[in-house]
Amino acid sequence: MYLGIDLGTSAVKVCAIDASGQVTATATAALAVQHPFAGASEQNPADWWDAVIRASAALPDALRQQVRAIGLSGQMHGAVLLDRAKDPIRPAILWNDGRASAECAAILLAEPEAGALSGAPPMPGFTAPKVLWVARHEPESHARITHLLLPKDYIGLRLHGGLVTDPSDAAGTGWFDQAARGWSDKLCAASATQRAWLPAVRHGTEVAGLLTRPAAEALGLSAGIPIAAGAGDAAAGAVGIGAVADGDGFISLGTSGQLFVTTDSYRPNLESRVHAYAHTLPGLWFQMAAMLNGARPLAWLAGLLDRPIQDLLAEAQNAPSGPLFLPYLSGERTPHGDAAIRAGFAFLDERTTHGSLMRAVVEAVAFTFADALAAVSQAGPVPERLLAIGGGTRSDFLLQMIADATGRVLVRAKGAEVGPALGAARLAQAALGAGGDAVFAKPLADKTFVPNPQSQDMQDRLARYRAFYLALKAIT
Repeated sequence: MYLGIDLGTSAVKVCAIDASGQVTATATAALAVQHPFAGASEQNPADWWDAVIRASAALPDALRQQVRAIGLSGQMHGAVLLDRAKDPIRPAILWNDGRASAECAAILLAEPEAGALSGAPPMPGFTAPKVLWVARHEPESHARITHLLLPKDYIGLRLHGGLVTDPSDAAGTGWFDQAARGWSDKLCAASATQRAWLPAVRHGTEVAGLLTRPAAEALGLSAGIPIAAGAGDAAAGAVGIGAVADGDGFISLGTSGQLFVTTDSYRPNLESRVHAYAHTLPGLWFQMAAMLNGARPLAWLAGLLDRPIQDLLAEAQNAPSGPLFLPYLSGERTPHGDAAIRAGFAFLDERTTHGSLMRAVVEAVAFTFADALAAVSQAGPVPERLLAIGGGTRSDFLLQMIADATGRVLVRAKGAEVGPALGAARLAQAALGAGGDAVFAKPLADKTFVPNPQSQDMQDRLARYRAFYLALKAIT
């Protein structure tokens, strides 16, 4: 058995696969996010480790005893600041934190080539601006930094005791030279970061360390098993569905959303705010539109109305088009690069129902993918057929809406909801020398969603949606 551990924003998910690559068990453990002030988003790294222990404990004892290797995946861009003893100095600042807008401008002023080097213009969610923010606003914490890790790599530290990351997670920090595939002294200097703080970089299939006895006892596993370096969640999702060749593409629908295309060379396009990053596997890069609000707005509305998502989605399918919604609960990256914009409804009237509100939210998520497609298309070709992964793929209604909005055929893969945890397990299997073609095979299709050719109304609403953003931005 091979175990994948995916540290998400709302939960830790673990996935076990057998030697044939079949998923044999999964488990999750929920996480909470703290918002200490407007625009801030933080989590306690100790809570991550506790969730890993809880998720592992939910797997059958007999299965855990058969685990031969572990792979890691996790939310990208988070700043985990460690002191000399490798203990967290403060809560981790997450990918959807918007506090560091001024620091992005400062980085560009100090290093005008920052975007070209790092694959995307500095944005508040990236790790480097967060560290510069800490230097400016919490100098006592900044003075204690001895090590810096990404979220999944903190789990790696707890597993094997080392300080290791992979190219795909390093790529999202703002310190990584994508073309050279290594840390950049220029980017570190521009963001109050010492290169010595940063971890070693190993490809996702390389062994980062061996499971320590204390960690093995906490997880109910055997000590000494190898831990693969793993991947950031986007690249792990790519590995999970076999997007490991030039031109492979997919969409991911988790808390955040991505449109991802694998490339065989570094192809930045700063104007479209597409992230051009190193893949976790050698010799590959990817282009990615990153949306801060994937399927999250659906859960947000369900929580606000205190109703099950499935009930609201059923009502939404039968509701007529009416209200418009901007889904920017946490600002937006692609295509706007706008940390200040927020969500909003428009055109409510006395006929507005819970179902029509949910329909507007689903439509808005689809429109973010239409914007993503337009942005990525400026950077290079996008396949006409895209796989779909992530928890949001459970909704046929949402996937059909995205197909209609983008004009792309979507294919939900079998086990699509497992997402990056499956990719992490595959990287663990590869770390023990399993063959690439078998390990990284594309999954079978579960269902295909073909764009509706009679979707002119949706294109008209997309134009109104884009105008709505400009109108709201004018008063933000």
